[in-house]
Parts: sequence; C-alpha cells; structure tokens
Amino acid sequence: MQMAQTEAGGSIRARLNYIVDTGQAPIHIIDWPEMEHIAQPAEYREHHVEIIDGRPLRNEFGLETHGFVFVDHLTAVEDFTDEDVRARIYDREAAELVKLHSGAGEVIVFDHTLRVGDADTREALGARAPVRGVHNDYTEKSAPRRLCDILGEEEAERRMNKRWAIIQIWRPIRRPVVADPMALCDARTIPAEGFILLQRRYRHRTAETYHIAYNPAHRWYYFPHMTREEAVVFKVFDSDRSRAARFTAHTAFEDPATPADAWPRESIETRTFAFFD
Repeated sequence: MQMAQTEAGGSIRARLNYIVDTGQAPIHIIDWPEMEHIAQPAEYREHHVEIIDGRPLRNEFGLETHGFVFVDHLTAVEDFTDEDVRARIYDREAAELVKLHSGAGEVIVFDHTLRVGDADTREALGARAPVRGVHNDYTEKSAPRRLCDILGEEEAERRMNKRWAIIQIWRPIRRPVVADPMALCDARTIPAEGFILLQRRYRHRTAETYHIAYNPAHRWYYFPHMTREEAVVFKVFDSDRSRAARFTAHTAFEDPATPADAWPRESIETRTFAFFD
C-alpha cells in the first residue's frame, strides 16, 4: 500500500458526523437486549469541514489551551492486546506521560479501549469500532460518577476536594493509522453550547457522553499517518470550570486521500484520572 502524504502545513476537506439536536435525548442500549425497546437512536448530519495537518504546528499545541498535545512517545510494549502487558508496562508509561504534559501530581490509569476497523479482527480481540461521530467521552455528571465507580464513594469525595481531570492517550498499536484517523477540535473554538447528552445504557450501569452539534467556529486538526511511537494526549473533563479547555471534541473520520487498499485502523485509548496539588 502506498500512503498519500498531505503537503506540510496543508489541510484537507472531509465530512464529519455531527449530532442533530432533535429535542429528545438519545439512548443507546449496549448489552441489555431486554431494554432495546426504549432505545432512542441519535440523529447525525454530515458537514464538510477543513481539517488542518497539525504536524508542522506540533509545538504550538497545549493541553490547557487547545485541549490536546501531539507527542513522540517510545513504548516498551510489544503487544497492546495483551492485558497483562498493559498492566505491567503501559499503565506506568501512560501515567508518566500524562504527568509530564498536565502537571498533575498523581495519575491513575483506569481503562483501556482497543479500536479496530476490521470486523473479524475486532471480534477476535473483543475490541470496538472507531467512533465516527463528534463527541467528548464524559459529561459533568458521568465524570464524577466514573471516579466513584473506580475509587469508591469515600475516596472519590476526598479527591474531589481538589482539582482533578480525566485525560486520555490515543495511539496506534501496530501499523501507522491510515484509515479512520482521529480529528480533534481546538477547545478554544467550541462555544459553551451544542453539547447533547447521549446515554449508553449497560445492564449494570449507565454511561453518558457529550455528542457535539455543528458549529462553523470549530477548528479541526489531525496528525496523518501516526505511528505506534506517537501519541495524542487530550483532556475530556476538568473539574475546574475556569479552565479554557475542559472538554475535547474528537472523532474518527474518512480521509478522502486514504488508499482503497489501506489497512484497517488499530488503536488504543487509555483513560486516566489526573489529580492536582
């Protein structure tokens, strides 16, 4: 496969799926087939947007301004699909990476999600598909709830007396990402509106995410052909409401320059709690 290259400093035009505010909160049933009758599918609309190649601008991005940074990050992990290896090696690497770019005094890794474009491989690995919808992974309610789920009510209450955040790391796990790359929206260009709460109902818990309505002010970036030695660190919740970057809208998208024979995307998202002194 021959990979097409974006001209340095250039941009592409691509279609992003934005949620439509219908006035009715979407409900997705994940592993609770008995409750499928209450599902309310979200409605999306495609918008053509400019997505800027962020590689030449990499030194300009900041976690507290844009909501994300793009970094070189060597890893000792050979197989990201091995849970034991992730626990022994990658959890420590991920925590140190988040500390470095956030200034947090303590970081706890609490989740990893594999995303695979090929259906057969996805099923074999127990992975999920790339999400082609503009979203942020946590809401004002679901972030504290997740902290309680992981640490327990008493410890979570103690932690919430100071500033804390949920910060994620995204990277390829094998080959460079060509199909379904990730785009991220500059947090400074996201108005405090258009955040549509979407419920993901599991048998034993209910998760909430924000899906984002279209706004022409949004400014999008991507980092073409990311390798497993590169990562994006991005913030999806900050308890400090005065921070400019509290949420980071992001999505997988179809790059119009993707070769027809491109290998499917294989990536990992790592979620962490970051605690500040």
